[in-house]
Amino acid sequence: MFSTVIEVFTYISSAVFITYVCAIVVPFVNRRKYAEGNADEFEWHIFVPCRDEEAVIGDTIFRLRATFPDAHVWVIDDDSHDGTARVVTALMYAAGDPDPQLHLVRRRPPQARTGKGDALNAAYQELDAWLGKHLSREKIIVGVVDADGVLAPNCLDVCAADHLFGNGAVGAVQIEVQMLNQNVEPDWPSRPKRWAALKLVQLQDMEFRTAISAVQHSRAYAGTVAMGGNGQFTRMSALHSIARGTGQPWRGLLLEDYELGLHLLMAGWRTAATSDTHVSQEGLYSLRRFITQRTRWGQGTMQCIRYLPAVWRSSYFGAVGVAEVGYYLVQPWLQLVGIAVYPIPFMLLLWQVISDPSAKVTAVSGGGWLMLVLFAVLATGPFVIWGFIYQFQCRRQRGLFTGLGMGLGFALYVCTFYVTSLRAVWRIIRGQHGWAKTRRNAEAVSGREIAIEV
Repeated sequence: MFSTVIEVFTYISSAVFITYVCAIVVPFVNRRKYAEGNADEFEWHIFVPCRDEEAVIGDTIFRLRATFPDAHVWVIDDDSHDGTARVVTALMYAAGDPDPQLHLVRRRPPQARTGKGDALNAAYQELDAWLGKHLSREKIIVGVVDADGVLAPNCLDVCAADHLFGNGAVGAVQIEVQMLNQNVEPDWPSRPKRWAALKLVQLQDMEFRTAISAVQHSRAYAGTVAMGGNGQFTRMSALHSIARGTGQPWRGLLLEDYELGLHLLMAGWRTAATSDTHVSQEGLYSLRRFITQRTRWGQGTMQCIRYLPAVWRSSYFGAVGVAEVGYYLVQPWLQLVGIAVYPIPFMLLLWQVISDPSAKVTAVSGGGWLMLVLFAVLATGPFVIWGFIYQFQCRRQRGLFTGLGMGLGFALYVCTFYVTSLRAVWRIIRGQHGWAKTRRNAEAVSGREIAIEV
């Protein structure tokens, strides 16, 4: 019985893996680079939401103002308990007169610290009032950058390209995300812990630059490109169209970025993604903080499943688009099913070995071991392949065994999502829907009580 189950599963896995390679991997590897546009054709406003970001916000503002001097930077102080607002204010008046391109949006209780979406809505409302009633919003682009985010110098020109904001139908663009500290070990005394922490950061970098970027690339064909929390750019007129007079284009779920993209798509806007530029952010050295972050993302995805009926009814989604959104939204729930289903074949094998050891040894020695090996290869193949792509295409380095090692590490890395799905469900059961900020590495080193993690 076990051999039959493994054989059937192997054939199905083979078909799925081949389809996966053809549909996602091959187009991603062969993607082409597009011509840049002219950023001067648009007006750029960059939102930087901050909750206790004293450790990083100064450098971020300096980089944004130096790299994009014509862009407006809107720092949103979400009732920070540290010196975030003080740092921003000092930079605003560094030259004596206030910097006309730097704005501080201050939030106070009880409205403050209620989530990133609410903070972004506060900045949107102030920007809308600042623009006035008679200025067209079509050429005004709003970017969202994390407090530790570093935009590539060509970012705005790339976003202005003809196939992106140069196309009036495109309401939002998501750029690729990379990790700033992908080659920087933490300053910890234990060498094994430093090595493990660096590998965790590199796996995060690999996830965003390969698997996530490839999925975004494939979503372009389905018309369902998703928005991310960092490096997200949206046309002001598109935000206005989904705000519906409330001044709140961002909604209240924990995955406010993906939720925003769904509302834009359901309003008839196109969304796009590009790998021709990027935003860098700090990768997490701590597995605990990584689990906290991904639990929030997983819970936010579970919350977004409420939009599936609306997507199904929307005339702006084709069959492929509905299928892609549906698969993404049910994925955390499927992971819960997988926790129960995947061990079954191995439990059956163990039971049969205990019941009749001699028969099972004969079956394995007669060729059954090949089926087990093939099963293992097909189970890890969809993850291992990204290790080679990351090593050779992203890092531009040789090393076949290094690529294999990163790929196998990625297979283990993905297993953490089963843990985060369980934690997300447990939070839902307990009625915990609060937005938990992930503490920065610099904050962890300083030992200050900066942010609360759950």
